[in-house]
Amino acid sequence: MSQDRIVTIPNALSAVRLVLVPLFLWLVLGPHADEWALAVLMVSGITDYLDGYLARHLNQTSKIGAILDPVADRLFILAVVIGLSVRDIIPWWLAVILPLRDVFLFGLVPFLRTRGYSSLPVHFLGKAATASLLYAFPLLLLGDAQGTVADLANVFGWAFTIWGVGLYWWGGILYAFQVRRLLVSTPRVARH
Repeated sequence: MSQDRIVTIPNALSAVRLVLVPLFLWLVLGPHADEWALAVLMVSGITDYLDGYLARHLNQTSKIGAILDPVADRLFILAVVIGLSVRDIIPWWLAVILPLRDVFLFGLVPFLRTRGYSSLPVHFLGKAATASLLYAFPLLLLGDAQGTVADLANVFGWAFTIWGVGLYWWGGILYAFQVRRLLVSTPRVARH
């Protein structure tokens, strides 16, 4: 299948995730409809898994999908940390440290372009970090209530958060080392 296809099932699922970002923010910050916000987070997590699975199994990988999927992930993570920090469910430093990693990686893109690359391939560590955070956030939102279920959700939510943040930054540092290795081993591309 052509890598240039735009209309694919995985790309449609990534587009659904993008549409869910403002809906999630509105549900959390507007009416405080936490049950619906949890449902949106669950749908986001399921579509995140399905788009990668279907891309591989239906042979529907595409260049746009390789960009759309991580962008949807980053925007969802950003929306969730903003929403949960405004609601005082997570501390402000957590809302800063997660997007800061993406700012750090974005700063590496100009160096990649000098070697003819626009991005590095997503590796397992980055996927594991995203998965941990996508488990963490619904649990933290659920933990913002009263009772035994909320207490358990809070404990497990923070465990996934700590693990996810660690993996997220570890993955970012590995990307930086990959960029450094690429700069050393690959000749500079002449500008047109």
